[in-house]
Amino acid sequence: MQSRVLQLDPRDDVIIALTDLKKGETLQVNGRTHVLAADVPAKHKFAAKEFAPGDPVHMYGVMVGRAFAPIRRGEAITVHNLRHDSAEYREYAGPTAWQPPDVSHWKEKSFLGYHRSGGEVGTRNYWLVAPLVFCENRNLGVLKDAFEEELGFARPQVYRRYVADLVKLHREGRTDEIQRQAFTEPGSQGYRQKVFANVDGIKFLIHPLGCGGTREDARNLCGLIAGYIHHPNVAGATVLSLGCQHAQVSILREEIVRRSPKPEKPVLIFEQQSSPSEAAMLGKAIQKTFLGLIEADKMRRAPAPISKLVVALKCGGSDGFSGLSANPAVGHLSDLVAALGGRTILAEFPELCGVEQEWIDRSVRKEVAGRFVHLMRDYAARAKAVHAGFEMNPSPGNIADGLITDAMKSAGAARKGGSSPVSAVLDYPEYSSEPGLNLLCTPGGDIECVTAQVGAGSNVVLFTTGLGTPTGNPIAPVVKISSNTPLAKRMGDIIDFDAGPIVSGESTIEQTGEALLDYVLKVASGEVHTSAELHGQDDFIPWKRGVSL
Repeated sequence: MQSRVLQLDPRDDVIIALTDLKKGETLQVNGRTHVLAADVPAKHKFAAKEFAPGDPVHMYGVMVGRAFAPIRRGEAITVHNLRHDSAEYREYAGPTAWQPPDVSHWKEKSFLGYHRSGGEVGTRNYWLVAPLVFCENRNLGVLKDAFEEELGFARPQVYRRYVADLVKLHREGRTDEIQRQAFTEPGSQGYRQKVFANVDGIKFLIHPLGCGGTREDARNLCGLIAGYIHHPNVAGATVLSLGCQHAQVSILREEIVRRSPKPEKPVLIFEQQSSPSEAAMLGKAIQKTFLGLIEADKMRRAPAPISKLVVALKCGGSDGFSGLSANPAVGHLSDLVAALGGRTILAEFPELCGVEQEWIDRSVRKEVAGRFVHLMRDYAARAKAVHAGFEMNPSPGNIADGLITDAMKSAGAARKGGSSPVSAVLDYPEYSSEPGLNLLCTPGGDIECVTAQVGAGSNVVLFTTGLGTPTGNPIAPVVKISSNTPLAKRMGDIIDFDAGPIVSGESTIEQTGEALLDYVLKVASGEVHTSAELHGQDDFIPWKRGVSL
């Protein structure tokens, strides 16, 4: 029988409802009897003791807020009685011991990937087209229209066909039939045959930056694009520049060399203000890009060890179950990958607020811990400068589904990082190189964060969600993992993996994490394509530093 409540840590003074609970119910939790003073919806919490205003409230063994009104034992924890607060953190005291999981089962396992000259391995083989400034976005659209359909990469225009059917009925005077003309969801048919069988696609990075912002924004944009060009999922790139913008070609070249001192990957750069005409520039870009695609098509997949995986760890549209099921399952996978010599990247610094001490204590060196503290404080100061703060991070959806404060949300989000040591701390938009768990300074916002994690080298993204989100990325597969089974059933067209059996007691965190790693190896090998890939969900938003949470 499924448990109805859960106390995560003996130090916690709140208890989680796993199902809807009614006022007056009597519950036994760890030998203590609790009578509910109010209804408590599933995913929400109730008080395990009496709280006076100002008292700290603990969950996951850490402070997640303070009561600002009296809270009775058995009363629901809500925005009406709890506010964000978090514990202060102390200095680094030296590395802590870590007992890695048993990885004997995984040592001989591999995935089929694209081996690049620098030693990294891609899970996909894309050609990239990127503008250095928003002025070139229209020209990017011209190239997209020219290439995708003719090369067989365009998705079938099923919604366009549906509108055409409705137009036909209208023109024939059969308006009453429009009400009965239901949309039919598309199947796998309708794609044109691909011209380049070994190229997964040609991807276009539309963005609103490159000029008019700060010079830091321009440098960061060039660094981000350089990360995508250097990425092992990319065979080569076409870059469009206007010429006069802040994000200069010279800065892009500097950033590429930072990531690859002896770059060998083809990067085709076309500058409009140096061209005889727009048409001449686009014609040359099409010609040279086509020749690049011919070379990219010569790549073949070959076996690669798990140590070549670089896995982004992300949550979005989180609920009160995310920190109980999907996030810790991803955390176990992160520990397995770290123990096997691979890299994992945890980001979302606003969602590490309140659990800073854990990351300080887990750092491998004082310098690593010090950089984390510096970046956290700098981010918080930038947020305050625009009249914001980490406490504003939880969304209305988070709050409605049980994540009342940023510290509560953070404590659950941090579980994606497992228990392995922090081997490196990266500032945006740096590229990762250290094996093990890396922390990357990014906002919590889904697309800005994933955009940055992929720019740091992630060749697979694990994205947990309790409410559902379609988020994807242009060049890296994004695996969507549900925290609860009802979501997996309701939004099965965007969810790839269900961690809900952990909540129902049908599976353990370890079992789910290991099943997820098996699934990731299939995705990395190209045997499975994620729902975001199949839907063409190519989300890309660079971070304007200090504005987003």
